Amino acid sequence: MASDPIYKVIFFNQGQVYEIYARSVYQSDLLGFLEVEEFLFGERTQVIVDPAEEKLKNEFSAIKRSYIPMHAIVRIDEVEKEGACKITEVKDGNVTTLPFPSIAPGGNKPK
Repeated sequence: MASDPIYKVIFFNQGQVYEIYARSVYQSDLLGFLEVEEFLFGERTQVIVDPAEEKLKNEFSAIKRSYIPMHAIVRIDEVEKEGACKITEVKDGNVTTLPFPSIAPGGNKPK
């Protein structure tokens, strides 16, 4: 593996599955969130432009750090090199997020 790890983060966001690459992924001080920093996007050596990757690049270009809810994470892999970022539409029954806790922090039931 390279000295600087690269992580592929797959998460669920508003009816879509995002697949992004980043150099830093760690647990946040905010309860229930994962922090993702240093987003990586493929080099533009091809003539063909992938609209999904362009959308992700535009969405995350001005973002220094993103906080992703733990229950939205599908998978995190450490990879050798970054690939193409993707957005995939979710079809019925394709992806299910983890349920929210029935008891709020501190032991009180939510109203």
